[in-house]
Amino acid sequence: MGLVGMVSPRVRHARRLFAELGPTYERTGALLSFGQDPRWRRFMVSRVRVPPGGVALDVAAGTGLVARELVRRNPSATVIALDQSAPMLREGRRRTAGMVGAERVRFVLADGQHLAFGDATFDALTFTYLLRYVDDPAATLTQLARVVKPGGSMANLEFHLPRTPLWHALWKLYTRAALPVAGRLVSKEWGEAGRFLGPSIEALYARYPLEAQLDMWRQAGISDVRARVMSLGGGVVIWGTKRAD
Repeated sequence: MGLVGMVSPRVRHARRLFAELGPTYERTGALLSFGQDPRWRRFMVSRVRVPPGGVALDVAAGTGLVARELVRRNPSATVIALDQSAPMLREGRRRTAGMVGAERVRFVLADGQHLAFGDATFDALTFTYLLRYVDDPAATLTQLARVVKPGGSMANLEFHLPRTPLWHALWKLYTRAALPVAGRLVSKEWGEAGRFLGPSIEALYARYPLEAQLDMWRQAGISDVRARVMSLGGGVVIWGTKRAD
């Protein structure tokens, strides 16, 4: 139902989780990921093509990290930065205001599961850390692909589970023990986010292993779907092209 009416517990939790993180989101996210999160985002943006004068949609835009990178790489493009968290968007507007090309970033408060845009509206679409917060990932992917033009590109960044036993054990130790403590040193809200992150990543891959996610992309109408696992398995970028049919 978008931002009004009944919403699921999963969506309510996501809104509450991010409500107080905006001012420290970019710095703390980079710190707790050992500098990998900004690198992953830049690589994701490099996987989409925005033609001169084109329009891109960034879903789960948060504080506008990806939207700003899209504008830097595509100086004549317009970017719609969409998120369901009003506090995160306020911080995004503040951080974007002073950059070159700020007038080409528009922030929109909306739910990525229910896009109000017409079919085939955008030349490119990106989304970051979204599928763990939606009720039906397959339906959400179909909704996202719907608004991309045939031949347009779509890319996603998500956390991943390291596959080798050693790195998986170290990842689990970090996400279960160190991350909540490190987050709590920043704020109570970051402590909660730190406790939530590891279990939420494991829950996503228990339900939807990477190959199943790639299949969902194909079923949503995306072709030439590719994935690159990054940083010893800590992150994954998926991208592809909207089919002409």
